[in-house]
Amino acid sequence: MSKKTLNKANLERLGAPKLAELVMELVQGSAALQRRARMELSAAQGPKEVVADLRKRFASLRRSRSYVDWRKQRALVKDLNSLLAQIETVIAPHDAGEAFELLWSFLQLAPSIHERTDDSNGSVGDVFSEAVTMIGQVAPRVTINPQTLAERILDAVADAGYGEFDGIIQETAEALGPEGLEHLKQITKTWADTPPTPEELAAYERFGLSSSPADSVRRAKQSTCSIILADVADAQGDVDAYMARYSAEQLTYGTVASGVARRLIDAGRVQEAYDILRRCMAREADTPFRRFNSNLDEVYEDCLKRLGKLDELKAHLWTAFEQGLSARALRKYLKLLPDFDDVEAEEKALDVVEAYPRLGAAISFLVDWPALDRAARVVLARADELDGDNYTTLTQGAEALDARHPLAATLLRRAMVEDTLKGAKSTRYRHAARHLAECQASEQAITDYRAVQTHEGFVAALRQKHGRKYGFWSLVDG
Repeated sequence: MSKKTLNKANLERLGAPKLAELVMELVQGSAALQRRARMELSAAQGPKEVVADLRKRFASLRRSRSYVDWRKQRALVKDLNSLLAQIETVIAPHDAGEAFELLWSFLQLAPSIHERTDDSNGSVGDVFSEAVTMIGQVAPRVTINPQTLAERILDAVADAGYGEFDGIIQETAEALGPEGLEHLKQITKTWADTPPTPEELAAYERFGLSSSPADSVRRAKQSTCSIILADVADAQGDVDAYMARYSAEQLTYGTVASGVARRLIDAGRVQEAYDILRRCMAREADTPFRRFNSNLDEVYEDCLKRLGKLDELKAHLWTAFEQGLSARALRKYLKLLPDFDDVEAEEKALDVVEAYPRLGAAISFLVDWPALDRAARVVLARADELDGDNYTTLTQGAEALDARHPLAATLLRRAMVEDTLKGAKSTRYRHAARHLAECQASEQAITDYRAVQTHEGFVAALRQKHGRKYGFWSLVDG
């Protein structure tokens, strides 16, 4: 390896003075890098210095009011992760109690940070979830009164408007112990039944809701109470207490039934889980979202397997495959079949895919399976059904088919080009020009165009229909 390659070994050869000079040059003009460098200097002085710097940084983040747009959000997330890393690597090994308090304070930053960010991709929330996980790692080493911890948890969860303390009960269950879990259960019930305070009423009056502030507060408290009690029941291994939070009707909802059934299965109560799942699936059979609840399917399949209902399991898997082209269900189905029978069943299944009404889903399935010969065949047979707006599927399909099936790949790219020009989607002209160039590159590999236009004919037709799309043609013609 060259001695000029940027790696740790080569940089170490520069020596401390030169590296210090480089660091000083690099951190100029970057507040984030300067903070990181100061943190490292503090770490060299010992954990106490790092604790002081972390608390200063927390205070600064809490005071900040400026909005963080998407361009700056990555840097913010990186900064937050570096703070967690300092707690994990410098503080936690020496002082679990201090690490616990710092992590708790870190989670309390969530409201001020969420209020000035758009966390649509979940990256900010992920940082706080990681902090909760870290609390679970240090909590067993912390000396804290279980009842005091229970009271802190209730206060935190009750005020967590952004879900930053989600999972905290599971992570602190060991530290809470039986005494703390029971205390948390009792104080939560008392809190939920306590009449709204003036501060709570004032908070809901701002929203202008149709219901009274008092009713809104009570509903919010009961909802939070239900979540806390369910988490406590989980920590205590009490399936019945977990189920008690749901009405008979709610137990027929897919998202609820799957969670309850999984806990019953884990407790060895498989028949009860089966009965709940059957009622849920009967209720949701004709609803549009039934086919998208893969978690419900997987729990049900586990239940059928444990009960020895293999014929019912195979029938369910085949239906799940047919309805939504579930590759997961098909693979599971084929594994249940005897040798050689699975080969015939796979061919039958791929015939179903080729005839599937939603062509984009069929192409995606065949490319991913993979069954590229069939993917090419369905593209050629149903080219007039291609949706050129389905860029992701068609691009992936074209790339997969390009080497062995250039004509099918060309048809996928042409569909995207035509969709772009027909809709005058100028932001996609660059991509469309690239697709057209890729069609030209594939031309020499196509020995038989069949009834399909040649590349020259396709381009000529495009110019006739879309000759005034000058922005596109300037990219094509260079």
